[in-house]
Amino acid sequence: MEIPVSGFMVHSDDSDPMHSHQLLITQWDGRPVPAHVHEFRGVTSFNAGHNHKYAGTTEPAPSGVPHTHRYFTFTSIDDRHQHEIRGVTGPAIPLPNGGHYHEFSGFTTVDGAHPHKHSYRGNTSL
Repeated sequence: MEIPVSGFMVHSDDSDPMHSHQLLITQWDGRPVPAHVHEFRGVTSFNAGHNHKYAGTTEPAPSGVPHTHRYFTFTSIDDRHQHEIRGVTGPAIPLPNGGHYHEFSGFTTVDGAHPHKHSYRGNTSL
């Protein structure tokens, strides 16, 4: 018996020599599989005499199951340069009244006339 499935591929940029993609299923046997995203924003640490602002939206992930989200964005341009931010959120943290959020943290890429990086951390939107 065949079951119709639809969805989309999410690019994987890991360093695994067996390059792969993540499949996000959006429909199973004619029924939608809910997916969702979160917004994230913040300000980096103050290093090399400045900081940077950043904002973005996570990649989609399935709803109703344990999950994380990948995220990627660029910082604001400050001191004539910007940095890249990318990573994977922590697991979903449930809220008492329903819904959830994720924590995220990491370090930017090394950039600037005087090469440096910034740390960042925060919570996604609900």
